[in-house]
Amino acid sequence: MTNTVKVAAVQFEHQPGDKQYNLGRVEHFARRAAGVHLVACPEMCLVGYWHLRRRSPAELHALAEPQDGPSVSAVRSLARELGVAIGAGFLESANDRLYNSYALCMPDGDVHVHRKLHAFEHPAISSGDGYTVFDTPWGVRMAILICWDNNLVENVRACALSGASVLIAPHQTGGTSSRSPHGMRPIPLPLWENRHNDPEAVEREFRGPNGRDWLMRWLPARAHDNGMFVVFSNGVGRDDDEVRTGNAMILDPYGRTVTETWAAADDMVVAELDLGLVGLSSGRRWMAGRRPELYDILTTRFGNERDPRTARFATEPVAT
Repeated sequence: MTNTVKVAAVQFEHQPGDKQYNLGRVEHFARRAAGVHLVACPEMCLVGYWHLRRRSPAELHALAEPQDGPSVSAVRSLARELGVAIGAGFLESANDRLYNSYALCMPDGDVHVHRKLHAFEHPAISSGDGYTVFDTPWGVRMAILICWDNNLVENVRACALSGASVLIAPHQTGGTSSRSPHGMRPIPLPLWENRHNDPEAVEREFRGPNGRDWLMRWLPARAHDNGMFVVFSNGVGRDDDEVRTGNAMILDPYGRTVTETWAAADDMVVAELDLGLVGLSSGRRWMAGRRPELYDILTTRFGNERDPRTARFATEPVAT
């Protein structure tokens, strides 16, 4: 096992439905990241994200590809050429079903695919039903959780209990309505469109309560409480009628920010992960004191559980 792993977290503005352009951005950052072990690009970055909710099921099926389709195959070939693991999100078709999926293409040709566990983007997109935790050539066990998967504390804990020390967390978030009185809010599109003339205005938004401030309420807790590195990649810029806030960052097992960007542009941050931090982290010490016999309540249904779509867009208070 190596003592360190070098990783990169990418943010870029995808073009809806333009696979060639989006693959070009993935390749751009993968080639720029020479010398790293892993490059994580955002959720659904190969086909675009928020525009999918406006598409018909037939249009979604036309955009979707199997795990061995041309888009993932192109990323896989690039990973083998560069000797770098590359992760990218895509719309997967499998057995007449659709999934919000993420493919991590390894330099040896292996591909690990995670299907979002809490998909809400479109009624035709199904949720996955399993965790994606795997060993790597560098001797460190990793996991993938997509966007809202990371909001539920149980998912991250399950990955940690399965032995993962590094969590790859691709997102399309920030600048959206959280439906909560004290959650994030949309960012006006004109701020983004005027970014070249007034970059400070949009960067203030990216660093404020609708971007970084919202992320920092919960993302460091996932890292700290589970003793895991978190590689957070995100979209940036226009995503249909919303603005994604980027803020690509890498957190250590103490929840500390190792590196980050709030640039209002396509960008990438790189960090070397000191794996020696995991074993002595507060989260791992706490986890060693678990009493599983007390936790049956975590797998008990109470009758107020909802489909991810209705939970995501609900405006009424949740019954307790």
